[in-house]
Amino acid sequence: MLDRIDLDHVAVAAEDQHDLWPRYAGDLGGVYVGGGGIGGFWSGQVEYANGMKVEVLEPFQVEVNDFLRRFLDRNGPGPHHVTYKVADIMAALELVEKAGYRPVSVNLSDPQWKEAFIHPKDAPGIVVQLAQSGGDGEWMSPPPEDFPAPRTAAPSTLVHVAQAVASLDVGLSLFRDLLGGQETARGEDEGARWADLAWPGPGRIRLLQPTSPSGPLAAWIGDRKGRLHHLRFTVEDAAAIGDATPLADGMFEVVPERNLGVRLVLADVSNP
Repeated sequence: MLDRIDLDHVAVAAEDQHDLWPRYAGDLGGVYVGGGGIGGFWSGQVEYANGMKVEVLEPFQVEVNDFLRRFLDRNGPGPHHVTYKVADIMAALELVEKAGYRPVSVNLSDPQWKEAFIHPKDAPGIVVQLAQSGGDGEWMSPPPEDFPAPRTAAPSTLVHVAQAVASLDVGLSLFRDLLGGQETARGEDEGARWADLAWPGPGRIRLLQPTSPSGPLAAWIGDRKGRLHHLRFTVEDAAAIGDATPLADGMFEVVPERNLGVRLVLADVSNP
């Protein structure tokens, strides 16, 4: 198990960052942390009430690195990766390899930001970034000039990232046994077996395994090993979020087709 590791943020990608900010900053009240562009992509982050963050990605200088361009061409807009910060990336990579995973795109040249990735075919179904931060100079750029004002009195809370997996055991082998998530709850309903994992900070992941091979969750995964299913938020007024439709138990959903490939599950603060 990796030592001194924390889930820092989840990243979503689109052709244009300006299409994402109205949702994650406007509707959900995320507070701008910072951003900037390097070869291949521009990124910026917003933070929510509990400290969990969403990162927005758009292609930038694709002639230098076209990985995000290729991702969007292949998949369209949607979830891209989850990022874990580690204290010692060399020690982390040694444990990753011993556990049978293949680190890719390893870059240790910048003392302020050393990184490596676990491929989604191993992950399963989502890119996992491991990063060692020098603590200075990560975010230098101010928000875009047209960055939207929040349409809520207070930031929402990003409760968890829900990752659908074909095998709960395979998901737990990575996110619990290697990446150090503490299992805090487990259960089953008519759609899924699930397990909740927590890290020292606010980051939480819920793993979902379909209970039926013909149900909607299995259809969402398809022939993959896994696929990000939704981001769960608590908000002031879920019904007031644009494109939200009611679910059971007073919750609301924004379907991926109405949110650039990312499903949102919303609950009022009074009904978390």
